[in-house]
Amino acid sequence: MNRPRHAPRVQATPLIATVPLLAVALLLSACAGESTAAGGSGAGLGGSVVTDGSSTVAPLTDAAADLFAGVEPDVDVVITITGTSAGFRAFCDGETDISNASRSISDEEIAACEASGVEFTEIVVANDGLSVIISPENDWATDLTVEQLATIWSPESQGEITNWNQVDPGFPDEPLVLFGAGSDSGTLDYFTAAINGEEGEIRADYRASEDDDETVEGVAKELGALGFLGLSYVEENPGVIAAASIDGVAPSTETVQDGSYTPLSRPLFIYVNDTSYADQPQVKAFVDFYVDKALEIAERALVVPLTSAQITTAQEELKSLD
Repeated sequence: MNRPRHAPRVQATPLIATVPLLAVALLLSACAGESTAAGGSGAGLGGSVVTDGSSTVAPLTDAAADLFAGVEPDVDVVITITGTSAGFRAFCDGETDISNASRSISDEEIAACEASGVEFTEIVVANDGLSVIISPENDWATDLTVEQLATIWSPESQGEITNWNQVDPGFPDEPLVLFGAGSDSGTLDYFTAAINGEEGEIRADYRASEDDDETVEGVAKELGALGFLGLSYVEENPGVIAAASIDGVAPSTETVQDGSYTPLSRPLFIYVNDTSYADQPQVKAFVDFYVDKALEIAERALVVPLTSAQITTAQEELKSLD
């Protein structure tokens, strides 16, 4: 489902604390001088920057666009949400300048881009922890194991595991109602690979959507509901949904960055069309700004920021475009 960039979203003060940012902020400041966008190009740029893809990365690109409007107000950053896979299809067809992605591009997608003559650069822009969400009224599934999640979500469980007491005899006699990402979502690919051992392998009898807001709404209304989506949606909806711990570790900035929240931590990316970057000044300015302001953008979008090492990587990826 497509969502315009300025569609209403539930906003809230983030519950997780951001990590100390002084060292990485200084690193960004040192690199910012290399970008005309970071200090304001003053060029009076116009035109558009067309993006598509992940619903998880969209809030980041949305935050980047809002901040960028203060530098280049006449540039229109268009953000469409169709899911990572569909976003890559549009990108490899040459329809977009930037593809928002919650996973790395696949070999098949690389081949599709090559066939269309689309050259690109991958840039890491933030981190995310996939959250397993429950109703705040659910008091039995606050800490789940990877094994229990596999029992719930495996293809073999379709039509068979339909009650919480089938997952664990200690759980109540409560219908299991499942929500999650659709087939074009990088979130689905990542979740199924981490939990079921293979991308896309999942029971079909769950309520799938490319719009994570629908997953939030569905889980919030059902006592026995379970879903999965990016951590930022939990931060945006306190009291509406809750995140279960996985094997005793709760998703947070710290556990995502230090790797203890396994196996559901991941980097987030933008993929930049090299020709768009080289030939369209507004695209170059926006991408430069996105990387230079990565920490501020992540904080605004309630997404886990880059580590110092990842910032260095992002800057190196950006330099490769010049």
